[in-house]
Amino acid sequence: MENKRHTLYEKVAEDISHLVNKGTFRVGDRVPSVRKLSQQMNISITTVLEAYRLLEDRGLIECKPQSGYYVRPSFSNITSEPEISKPSAKPTKVNINELAMLVLKNTRNPELIQLGAAIPNPELLPVDRINRTLSAITRRYRIQNISYEFTPGSKSLRIQIARRALIAGCSLTPDDIIITAGCQEAIMLALRVICKSGDTVAIESPTYYNFLQAIEILGLRALEIPTHPQHGVSIDALRYAIEHNTIRACLFIPNFHNPLGSCMPDEKKKELVKMLSEYDIPLIEDDIYGDISFSYQRPKVAKAFDKNGNVILCSSFSKTIAPGYRVGWIVPGRFKAEIERLKSISSIATATPTQLAIAEFLANEGYDHLLRKIRKMYAKNTVLMAEAVSRFFPEGTKVTRPAGGHVLWIELPNAIDALKFYETALNAGITIAPGMIFSSQQKYHNFIRLNAAIWNDKIKEASATLGRIAKGITQFKEQS
Repeated sequence: MENKRHTLYEKVAEDISHLVNKGTFRVGDRVPSVRKLSQQMNISITTVLEAYRLLEDRGLIECKPQSGYYVRPSFSNITSEPEISKPSAKPTKVNINELAMLVLKNTRNPELIQLGAAIPNPELLPVDRINRTLSAITRRYRIQNISYEFTPGSKSLRIQIARRALIAGCSLTPDDIIITAGCQEAIMLALRVICKSGDTVAIESPTYYNFLQAIEILGLRALEIPTHPQHGVSIDALRYAIEHNTIRACLFIPNFHNPLGSCMPDEKKKELVKMLSEYDIPLIEDDIYGDISFSYQRPKVAKAFDKNGNVILCSSFSKTIAPGYRVGWIVPGRFKAEIERLKSISSIATATPTQLAIAEFLANEGYDHLLRKIRKMYAKNTVLMAEAVSRFFPEGTKVTRPAGGHVLWIELPNAIDALKFYETALNAGITIAPGMIFSSQQKYHNFIRLNAAIWNDKIKEASATLGRIAKGITQFKEQS
């Protein structure tokens, strides 16, 4: 009897797997409820639960509390992913600003298909609702709306941010938070307070190119640390770097790294925070993608394990609500007085109307519903673009399997130079981000980053075009 039941739940699991693989159920779709499938197949609820647990173990579905079982993003048909990076162990000056600015300039061209910049999908943003909120705010707070909201910023907004921080494992008060003009200003404030010209900052390799631009303009040096596309920065490699260099600060993206999409496990975050505290090295943590998890569960921030104010948490609502509103924040820890003073001197205040509008939006409890929609679509779009890369690009191409966010990091065959690939793609009306701008050492000559926030027939055709270009370059190199 036991063997029969064992065979039955495995058969049920295989039937559901078949339906997923054939596209009957796609990423983000809800599979039949336990009770409904039990009735349809005339089997016990226990058997269905065992089948679903087996599918969970295989990573095919996930259970969302009080909602049901859903198809998870699956990279099962995707080509292999890049290995852990191997940068030089020496600090270097940064000189990527010119190329990075060229790439950014192309993002303003509406005639180009934008796969280069990590811009959120505007169709997923609450455009009408946030605009209505802003309009109502300007009428309700006629005088406050046009007045300075001096540092640390709107208290109503800081209250909402503090409440949401609980989901990320942080216990914050509104007084712990300073509102900034986006996450990038928060990063700049932290670097300016902690570092002076010539200091060394440890970064992941690869890393977000705006970090490198900030390091360059402040006259700092960057030390790239090996980083795994699934688990994030190597703590062993970081420890070695600390013991052999004078590092003033670490600037990392533990949750859904840009461009890798990696998510550092909580135990590694805890270990990282503890180690840096022992060496008295501040951690500047960018969590801008933290809310965009492909799972229903939002990961903790490294700040959650901070016991002495050594972690500076930075984030914004640019990826989930309104990038143009430029509303971000910083939790400065033990650097609060200096960062608050620098913010007041450098920009006096963040725009008042957008702060009030975001605060109102969060208070009306629509943000979690919005996140569910965003997570579902980005999970689906990222898998579809990864599948297209595996299908259209030349043999030997590798692509990451992110757990959140909306970007893919792609390793091309060695014969392809990413900068020439970028130029050829531009002539075909498509922008991409060449890998060199993600490294202070000008590494990643055969890597590119693609934005997977949008997926439609036009983007699919653009992916096929990029694949043809890559294959053409590879064949030319082989023949020459």
